[in-house]
Amino acid sequence: MTDTASTPARSAATSAATSAATRQVGVDIQESETNRAVVEAIEADNPDCAAQHMPGLVRITAPGRLVINRVTVEDRLGREWETHEFQMAIVSYFGHIQEWDDDEIVIAWDH
Repeated sequence: MTDTASTPARSAATSAATSAATRQVGVDIQESETNRAVVEAIEADNPDCAAQHMPGLVRITAPGRLVINRVTVEDRLGREWETHEFQMAIVSYFGHIQEWDDDEIVIAWDH
């Protein structure tokens, strides 16, 4: 005899785990000369991301996780860049800021 009572619960748990892993995160970045380098760096470090250019801003989305690396941004900018400068670039974001230190910013959902 099959235990049908536990099957829907198991399916729901599996579905929730799958959707959390692929749920989109993202950031809207104000369009500017400096921020173009930030966008290029994010695209380089996140091959699964998608950039949508709109008037005045760029929306970058990725499945599950988005990473902004200081070194990559510096390479694109041609100068030193501190991660706190990212605050001046972003218009909004969706996901949770899981990590924000001197070298890296990580946006992802906690669950």
